Amino acid sequence: MNTTPSYYGLPVRTQLEALDENVLGIRKVLKSRIIRKDAERIVEMAAQIKSVTPGVEITLICTRNICSKSVQLLANVGIGIQLVEPED
Repeated sequence: MNTTPSYYGLPVRTQLEALDENVLGIRKVLKSRIIRKDAERIVEMAAQIKSVTPGVEITLICTRNICSKSVQLLANVGIGIQLVEPED
């Protein structure tokens, strides 16, 4: 699984991780809260990735700082969430 953002037409600052054979993770470990506007950008990134590699599953890797509306939006479009502890 390719984890180079430019391969998918994404900004180079985007962090991608191969989580499984057909699962790609978008890493957004921020100290601030992930709000709905951030979730909408993640949905757009996922759509861009799926346009290049159809059939790939997308998972958001983030801390617990994510609002409930974002969680609901991501769940509605089929993006999983993997929670991690923040790095200090």
